[in-house]
Amino acid sequence: MGQPAILTVDDDPSVSRAIARDLRRRYGDKYRIIRASSAGDALDVLKELKLRGGRVAVMLADYRMPQMNGIDFLEQAMDLFPHARRALLTAYADTDAAIQAINVVDVDHYLLKPWDPPEEKLYPVLDALLDAWQATGDQEQPDIRVVGHRWSEPSFQIRDFLARNLVPYRYFGADEPEGRRLLEAAGAGPESVPLVVTADGRALSQPTVQEVAEAAGLSTNPGRDFYDLIIVGGGPAGLGAAVYGGSEGLKTLLIERQAVGGQAGQSSRIENYLGFPDGISGAQLTDRARRQADKFAAETLNTREVVGLRADGSARTLTFADGGEVSAHAILLATGVSYRPLLADGVADLTGSGVFYGSAATEGPACSGTDVYIVGGANSAGQAALFFAKYARRVTLLVRGDSLESSMSYYLIQQLARVENIEVRTRCEVIGALGEGHLQAITICDSKDGTKATVECGYLFVFIGAEPRTDWLGDAVARDGKGFIRTGSDLLANGDRPRGWDRDRDPFYLESSVPGIFAAGDVRANSIKRVASAVGEGAMAVALVHRYLEAQ
Repeated sequence: MGQPAILTVDDDPSVSRAIARDLRRRYGDKYRIIRASSAGDALDVLKELKLRGGRVAVMLADYRMPQMNGIDFLEQAMDLFPHARRALLTAYADTDAAIQAINVVDVDHYLLKPWDPPEEKLYPVLDALLDAWQATGDQEQPDIRVVGHRWSEPSFQIRDFLARNLVPYRYFGADEPEGRRLLEAAGAGPESVPLVVTADGRALSQPTVQEVAEAAGLSTNPGRDFYDLIIVGGGPAGLGAAVYGGSEGLKTLLIERQAVGGQAGQSSRIENYLGFPDGISGAQLTDRARRQADKFAAETLNTREVVGLRADGSARTLTFADGGEVSAHAILLATGVSYRPLLADGVADLTGSGVFYGSAATEGPACSGTDVYIVGGANSAGQAALFFAKYARRVTLLVRGDSLESSMSYYLIQQLARVENIEVRTRCEVIGALGEGHLQAITICDSKDGTKATVECGYLFVFIGAEPRTDWLGDAVARDGKGFIRTGSDLLANGDRPRGWDRDRDPFYLESSVPGIFAAGDVRANSIKRVASAVGEGAMAVALVHRYLEAQ
């Protein structure tokens, strides 16, 4: 029982023998290869392994099986071995099964039958799945427990932080029996919430996000004082740069003040990203990118806010909010953009208590049976509408413009039209929010006829504007009138290089007005606001950093 298992399930004896043969040939020295001829038999095997303390690294299940198909099997198998990686064996025509597998059981990969030659079509997939399993392990991790109030903004901030950083936790209301028991055990009253009880039993009353990060085992301090490359911002651009920087041997540090993944990490479904024809959630994409960065020894720093940047000779130094500093040969600014505040009466007072910025996926189940309103007309708003429609009685998308066509991808518009409990209202905006202790209603102004109406609203999610997070830069680098960082040829005025430029060359394409400081992704002036382009710019930035370092 010492070796972890790779389990295959297929009712076709010839296929079952073939995949077991190929797996033993490559992995038989390190893994126990187990094959079952039905989902029922496979579940019995898994239950026996569980009782005997065994471990399962990967489960491969055929989609078309009698009594129980591969999706239903994987869904039940997850209850026994939630950390095992999962792949579905499917025929090319079973695209519906693939889509369902993503939505229901979070399948990691698909293997099309036949997979000959295995060196090209089977082993690379299994290698990646096994690497991912080894990185996370198969040991049950004690969950962090959070006690809070449903309509408390500090309680929401902690739950949202843990969820976005993929830290397992259990939440209890302060008025629930288990919540009261935890408060009593900690010698705390309802006024002490949010209360966080760590895996080792420590009770933290009203902790800061950084204290929660440390309790969860997330890294909050740099491992060294000096790096080759420091990346500020953990969205797609920052993650792309971390993967390429680490893979190319640069001592790389990624700094993120909230949660790795940025706004893209909050997306319920990204369907136009290359290589994922059936879509992928922002959390899944973030998790895979973060694992890749870890694989290449790129260091990630959590909950640290950068407030200053300066050039120290050939070094570039960042200052943290607590006064600490860290330096590198080169800096990449990939801080993305934030949603613009909704300036309407009552909204500020109810933020975190029914009013949220971004998708706030942790609130999905709580929306059950309520009326949800979403403000915004871009892709992120459309994806959120589809997500919350699974829970809410009705979802209304409020769009200031005349239509969605100018701001939202065509495929999303078509999907919204097919969901019965989603309504799109154009030329509308929220001008007020009302509620005692939590959001209960909003006032909407319809500019088509000038009417105003106050309607019941349980939750309001805001997706408006795209403001860059660059105020902290001051005049350290050149920015445009909206705060976006100017780079490359945008810095040249009539062919003249920016003031203070000390190199006998023009700035590189993603280089700012200070040599060795680069920008990528949404924070860069005139960038394309898409996940794919942000990842591409992150990779491109690393190539330019190499050119910069070679000339030093």
